[in-house]
Amino acid sequence: MFENKQVVLDAMKTAGKPLKGGEIVELSKLDKKDVDKAMKELKKEELIISPKRCYWEPK
Repeated sequence: MFENKQVVLDAMKTAGKPLKGGEIVELSKLDKKDVDKAMKELKKEELIISPKRCYWEPK
């Protein structure tokens, strides 16, 4: 699980802009289910924020 969270964070940092969930799936090459789980954990740990509805970026 930790590995998926890091992959998701790296994809967000590489993009350099807020991303939608589908874009994160494409960039990270992970399964949508795995991305959703990783994002849920990252939100709980307050490592990602949503600057606008449905978009996410690292804190």
